[in-house]
Amino acid sequence: MATQQAGKSLDAITIQILRNKIASLVEEMHYHFYRSGYSTIIRESRDFSCVVLDRNGRLIVAPPMFFHAPVYRHLVRRTLELYNSRDGEPGDIEDGDVFVCNHPYEGGLPHVSDMAFVSPVFSNGKIVAFTGSIAHKADVGGTNPGSTSPNATEIFQEGLLLPPMKIWQRGQLLQDVERIILANTRQPVLVRGDMNAQIAVTHDGAMRVKELAKRFGAQVLMDAFAAILDGAANELRQRILALPHGSSSAEGYIDNDGVTIDKPIKLAVTITIENGVAEFDFSASDPQTRGPMNLRPSMIEACVFYALIGSLGPNLHFNDGMSDCIRLKFKDKTITNASAPASVSNYQQVNLKLVDVLLEAMAHFNPSRAIANAGSSSALGIFWTKGWPGQSTMQYEILGSAYGGGEKHDGASGTACHLSNLHVTPIEILESEYPCRIHQFGLVPDSGGAGHWRGGLSMIREYELLEDATVVRRFDKSKHPPKGLDGGQNGQGAKFAINPGTPQEYISPASGKWELRKGDRFILQTAAGGGYGKPALREPVDVIKDIREGYVTKDTAERIYDVKPEF
Repeated sequence: MATQQAGKSLDAITIQILRNKIASLVEEMHYHFYRSGYSTIIRESRDFSCVVLDRNGRLIVAPPMFFHAPVYRHLVRRTLELYNSRDGEPGDIEDGDVFVCNHPYEGGLPHVSDMAFVSPVFSNGKIVAFTGSIAHKADVGGTNPGSTSPNATEIFQEGLLLPPMKIWQRGQLLQDVERIILANTRQPVLVRGDMNAQIAVTHDGAMRVKELAKRFGAQVLMDAFAAILDGAANELRQRILALPHGSSSAEGYIDNDGVTIDKPIKLAVTITIENGVAEFDFSASDPQTRGPMNLRPSMIEACVFYALIGSLGPNLHFNDGMSDCIRLKFKDKTITNASAPASVSNYQQVNLKLVDVLLEAMAHFNPSRAIANAGSSSALGIFWTKGWPGQSTMQYEILGSAYGGGEKHDGASGTACHLSNLHVTPIEILESEYPCRIHQFGLVPDSGGAGHWRGGLSMIREYELLEDATVVRRFDKSKHPPKGLDGGQNGQGAKFAINPGTPQEYISPASGKWELRKGDRFILQTAAGGGYGKPALREPVDVIKDIREGYVTKDTAERIYDVKPEF
């Protein structure tokens, strides 16, 4: 294919070919990374993302891990500032460099456990693009094993902080930087293995983009990126223009911050639509918390774009061009715009509640896309004193939950909610690699909020410890369960119980850390989705199907839905 001359407009076919090539490359990077990962966080949960960016760090195609998407722009722009690079001029950035960062305040990362690597793509001595990846690390130091904390009161308790810096220079590993990282982790084998895999896919992605620049021409590649970004902005702008002008507000509450457990935390937004621009004002949200429930602006952007696209239609193609269509307003030192050294470990619980609030406010503008509150994906860490011979002593899991019901659909059950697209670790992996036994794994009948369209069900797991261990459980939506919408009932709240059904039973009121012994058991139950519409409107045939599937009991069918099955 003949390349275009610089400054001339590209034809639509070339733009689409390059967009598809970048999308395919992102999928390939993703595949190679999870197949090369050492930790179950990568191999099973797939808690990572891989991307291709333009020379200013703007995302071209969204990764499956959606909430990572806006982070890269903040990270690359800060890296360019630090290394005196602008407008493609390299400054102190060289071909073959790889940069590392895990800093929420310096680089916009979600929390300290998420480590990012970015690599520049050079053509004719200038930067034409970047490739990058972000992945959760098994341990980066800090107070707790696994680094993520339910009750950290400052970011320094959450692990080693890395501002944007080189870890590879001109294609060579800077061993001193690697040694510093590995000296600050309790799991050096897992961290080194995952880091090497992550650097490899980031570097390989950069080589593939360099090949595209050589084949099509660097200017053609950059012009295509600009066209893809502009196209996404225009698509979104047209959808926003079709919305009614006006404002809509909503608020919701997180159970607590993990430190002051008797105080809920408010998230609030006012959305204003005017002249093709959507403004999101978070100023009425509560002050930043003492515990680790704070967000940086990159996470707010992820929640905003997720809710906006979900409310307007799922066929929109997200990239950083859409940033031109929105305005964000914050108040300093609030939970939605925290200042250092506020802790941020439990950011995802806040993300998921913020999405509920955003979707509730967006429903005013497009009621047909309204949806009840979802459950809340959550995390479990078990840190074994011994572990199985030859296996890691750190077990880390992401737990799924449920979606709320919406117009003409029930909520999904047993899945990651909103934003993340993470996977639940299979029982077979857990029992083969760690000294634990799973006694129960399934869905909880009657837990989904009743409604014309039922909420998704809670997921439950029961664990028995076969060795002593430290257990860290992080969860939300227990005291403030997922709300129903338009007459639908609330979903059941989350629950964490240690040694249930015994005289030693303990039901936790909040996220926490416990030292448990061999033979102890615990049950975790995630929150269920809220119902949509009045239960009396649900078709009897759907209620009968729910009973047969085990989603609803006969008693609930009679009492709430007024349906009396004859079997």
